[in-house]
Amino acid sequence: MHRRRPRSVARLLLFALVSAMVLLLLRLAPSKSSSNTPSSELLGLHLAPQARSGRVAARRYTQEEPRQRRAPSQLRPQQRRWNGGIDQRLSPALHVDLATPRSSRILRANAGAPPPPNKKRVTVVGGTGYIGKFVVKELADRGYDVTAVVREKSGVGGKANLDQVRGDFPEGVKVIAGDVTNKESLDSIMPDTDVVVSCLASRTGGIQDSWSIDYEATKNSMDSAKGKGAKQFVLLSAICVQKPLLEFQRAKLRFEEELMASGMEYSIVRPTAFFKSLAGQIENVKNGGPYVMFGDGQLAACKPISERDLASYMADCITNPELQNKILPIGGPGEALTPLQQSEILFNAAGVEPNTIKVPIQIMDGAIWVFDQLAKVFKNLEDAAEFAKIGRYYAAESMLLQDETGAYNADITPSYGKDTLEDFFKNSVKNGLKGQELGDQAVFGINKRE
Repeated sequence: MHRRRPRSVARLLLFALVSAMVLLLLRLAPSKSSSNTPSSELLGLHLAPQARSGRVAARRYTQEEPRQRRAPSQLRPQQRRWNGGIDQRLSPALHVDLATPRSSRILRANAGAPPPPNKKRVTVVGGTGYIGKFVVKELADRGYDVTAVVREKSGVGGKANLDQVRGDFPEGVKVIAGDVTNKESLDSIMPDTDVVVSCLASRTGGIQDSWSIDYEATKNSMDSAKGKGAKQFVLLSAICVQKPLLEFQRAKLRFEEELMASGMEYSIVRPTAFFKSLAGQIENVKNGGPYVMFGDGQLAACKPISERDLASYMADCITNPELQNKILPIGGPGEALTPLQQSEILFNAAGVEPNTIKVPIQIMDGAIWVFDQLAKVFKNLEDAAEFAKIGRYYAAESMLLQDETGAYNADITPSYGKDTLEDFFKNSVKNGLKGQELGDQAVFGINKRE
């Protein structure tokens, strides 16, 4: 049976602790116009958007379990990179020539790939998630024979039935209902396939959910597809796993290790922030409210990438040998942007005067300490403590590639695509945020729209 999770009460308590100072400051800086946007949305804190998946009882994995990592000596010299203390198989092609102008540092794969001559069969798991929907469309547009394995009820809040899912996908995409958390069930519906593309990720980042989805369900998909002929696996991971302080990061790394040892051709795509993950404060700023950031506004820099560009990059992995059997950190075009720079872009897009509030990052540390202490007594608050750590991580850590010293380095973070955050902000201010629903992936339930 499921461990009962303190979703409403625990998240409310956690958010109250984290946002107390923010709310106090907001009283001193009222909006210039009325807004229905709750104050909690000002934080804009949430996990990078990921595919939603069903949950079942899962084996409880812990950080203490032994990991089967390849020793650095087992890797070729050009593949050894130190990132936050973890040896990773980074693509040798990612050693960027720093003499090249930043605007020109776009991977050659950016040109995309032509439709496959042999019409490969591609199965997508997590295809109804935010990125997954774009991946399915991109693959179909390129001429692949695409099958999407989805839940009986999919989308934000699990409200979309199979007919609605089919209607959202391009004509010709086959849709099969299945439970990726149940290997036996998945075996019974998995089609014969050549390639698997996984956009699966935990709904909340909670401890059990992370291991159930980011590790177990993704492994089920790999094993089941191998039994149906799959030779290639393209994985949507996250750049933040290079510094694994959170449970979902450890679960992702565990699967990455098993994928690399599976004998399949693999591409492990680790994107930086998505545009959607920076959308949390648009409505408030548009209505005259302040832009809230942590510290001095220089924390948590990123090179955001659009869902369309990321989907194109993942599709490139199927046919581009330079993107195979490698870990692939990837960001969007242009310079890395700090929260302060992001706010300036948003103010310009909304046509409003700059109005910022800077919240001490220590307020997050206080929330973490409180919930860690409570979780020692009340085990059902373990997820609440994890949510606090997730919020702290995304408020302080940059979504950029780390160099050999462990420092975040924008210059070595590869770029791809054409879509810019400025254009995204302008379009969102003008046309709203339809399609930017976060659902359960919103940390503390912030920005949840159903």
